[in-house]
Amino acid sequence: MLRRPLRNAKERLRLFLSECGRRARVLRDSLRRQPNRIDPSSRFVPGFRYGYGKQEARGLELLKEWLSPEQFAEYDANSYFEVTGCHSGKRYRISHGTSMNIHELDGAGHPCVGWCFAPKGHLVAGDVMLAQKIALETDERRALAVANKFFVQTGRRNALLHH
Repeated sequence: MLRRPLRNAKERLRLFLSECGRRARVLRDSLRRQPNRIDPSSRFVPGFRYGYGKQEARGLELLKEWLSPEQFAEYDANSYFEVTGCHSGKRYRISHGTSMNIHELDGAGHPCVGWCFAPKGHLVAGDVMLAQKIALETDERRALAVANKFFVQTGRRNALLHH
């Protein structure tokens, strides 16, 4: 009694998945034909991160021009740099990225809470990190007033539990 509806459902699912696969192949093929597509071989060029185009490179160059020598060295080595909030004097670590990339540091330099804020629009990572740096160094209170707060996994709590 249930065999026929089950068989029908299986056939509809097979047809649906087949159609999804066909659409995915059409999309893949159309993307391959786009002239401005990034050359996959560029991901193997030293110092070039896959997926970075001219805008991303320009954004990172602008960011690096605004970093202090210490911040530049830190970013170059670790893909993050630290800033000091202008009102509280708290230290923040800004990691490479466009969201959920700001961590407030405790007195020992460990992340204790995260902050997420960014300028409006679709900006590259370098531009977003520069805006975050300027906001925290010049108007920390207003930046944090619009930020989303999130908690970070530190692993320190787990280390304390196991000792």
